[in-house]
Amino acid sequence: MQQTVTPPAPVTAPGPDPRATADAVPLPPPLGEHLRSARLRAAMLVQQEALYAAREFLRAIGFTELLPPLIGPVTDPGGRGAKALDVDYYGHPYKLMTSAILYKQASLRGFGKLFYIAPNVRVEPPETAGTGRHLVEFHQIDVEMAGASRDDVQDIAAGLLTHVVGHVWTAVPDVLRELGRDEADFAELLAGPFGVTTHAEAVRRLAARGHTQSPDAEIDWAGEKVLSLAADRPFFVNDYPKGSRGFYDREDPEHPGVLRNFDLIAHGGYGELVSGSERESDYATIVTRMRESGENPAKYAWYLDLAREGIPASAGFGMGVQRLVRFLTGLDALWQVSAYPKLPGTVAP
Repeated sequence: MQQTVTPPAPVTAPGPDPRATADAVPLPPPLGEHLRSARLRAAMLVQQEALYAAREFLRAIGFTELLPPLIGPVTDPGGRGAKALDVDYYGHPYKLMTSAILYKQASLRGFGKLFYIAPNVRVEPPETAGTGRHLVEFHQIDVEMAGASRDDVQDIAAGLLTHVVGHVWTAVPDVLRELGRDEADFAELLAGPFGVTTHAEAVRRLAARGHTQSPDAEIDWAGEKVLSLAADRPFFVNDYPKGSRGFYDREDPEHPGVLRNFDLIAHGGYGELVSGSERESDYATIVTRMRESGENPAKYAWYLDLAREGIPASAGFGMGVQRLVRFLTGLDALWQVSAYPKLPGTVAP
């Protein structure tokens, strides 16, 4: 069934707004004022260097950059409460991509190591605006590798983040310092290695700090922030429970009910930078997982046809570009690192 998106009430001017009270995140000024701001120019200089470094790192280890599709008959169902936008495609109901995960898997038939700098659109619930971590339009550095394990792609994600941080501090150190960043804040990240924990252990740590977190769900934003503030370097959270993520995350055959997936959480209160997993590639298992998650396999005919013919086993991840730039610049909200920000619940040009 197609989802109908009801546009939220417009917010046309900055000012007090209940959606901004969760973390006292400031709201965007009018677009013209935003585009002229020295802060945005600084953030775009950092973004430019971060994307340069990401492409440099991935190409150097054999990855090929592809341009992702923008629309398709289905998109990633794992939007975590966000809705997809509909498109009339010559009379066929298509979706704007919330992520290109299914196309990444399909592309492995011709490209064993690939990446996108992918635009995505997710109509996030208005209440997420106050978290400072969601925009309706955003980009991801989307990476996928045939034959890879979770450990393999975690090494790539850690290497990618370390390379990007090292590059921006070499290329634009004065810009970062003018934004208030201190290179010492990244010393533990650059020295490595990153930390590792499990979802179950993260839930226990949160309970010990007085934060209630369901053991059967993804760690919520407030919980991520609690864990992030307590860390001195990025850390991986492994083994999310089955049902908390999309059908394409591979279930651990030795631990039923646990997924072979992960998030990479930044230190300093910036929360999730990366989400990834080993992928399910067995046709029958994919169909079963779709049904278990309430998805109609018939909607995914093109993807399942390829899976029946054979999609390579793989692992991969997506690194949020705006989240990465916010982490690098230390700014308060994602809209401050987007030239054309669309805040959840706010109609913007």
